[in-house]
Amino acid sequence: MSRSPASQPKRLRSKSLGRYGEDVAARYLKDSGITVVDRNWRGPSGEIDLVGLDGRTLVICEVKTRSDDRYGGPIAAITPAKLQRLRRLAGEWLSANPIAVDGLRIDVVGVWRPKRGAAGVRHLVGVE
Repeated sequence: MSRSPASQPKRLRSKSLGRYGEDVAARYLKDSGITVVDRNWRGPSGEIDLVGLDGRTLVICEVKTRSDDRYGGPIAAITPAKLQRLRRLAGEWLSANPIAVDGLRIDVVGVWRPKRGAAGVRHLVGVE
């Protein structure tokens, strides 16, 4: 017998929501012409949700997914400390995956998962 989403432990629901958002974001980036080359990469400083190439620019992408805007929506979850950690992780990823790139960019993809219908996506390019 399967459990209803409301009866699942909060961490499991959160992980499933995050996975859903990453799948939506990866598809969105691909449709936008970005090649996703890595997902959920773990380095000493943490995890990168999606790593892509936009031409010869390395794109480090943080994905935030929400089912409502109770806490300000997905984009509001990106803090200066998170951006600093993503910059550090970009260097770690390049050390582990030595590829020639012409630049580095940090993007954020916010995904809203409605109760019904298609997901909403907002892509912030070059967040500083």
